[in-house]
Amino acid sequence: MGGLDKDVPIPTEIKLHQKSRLMDIAFSDGRRFELSYELLRVYSPSAEVRGHGPGQETLQTGKRDIEIARIEPVGAYAVRPIFSDGHDSGLYSWDYLYWLGAERDRLWQEYLDRMAEAGASRDPADYPEAPPQGGCGGGACGHH
Repeated sequence: MGGLDKDVPIPTEIKLHQKSRLMDIAFSDGRRFELSYELLRVYSPSAEVRGHGPGQETLQTGKRDIEIARIEPVGAYAVRPIFSDGHDSGLYSWDYLYWLGAERDRLWQEYLDRMAEAGASRDPADYPEAPPQGGCGGGACGHH
């Protein structure tokens, strides 16, 4: 899903709602999706999250309060969100964002099921070794 499918509609508007932590994205076919920052973070298309093949995915935990500091355009085909935990390597192509929107409810339930199976938590307070949600504590996390 990482490429750009010429048959997938393109975004006509992308808004970040910081209070509700939602990305509101409207597409050229008239569909509109609200994607939570947490969903976007845990389904990042980056190799860090997805691995390099099936079965190599890394379960993302403690992301309930994740924020998107900003998004950067990548050519005319994708955006790169900069997350508050320092994650910035996911390139979200238009087809990937559309797929996330269309499959949001199923993907969210799969995430919750995987968390339950792993005995993991969405709450960052349960993972004190992680960098604070506001960043990398003095910029020492190595993500540039």
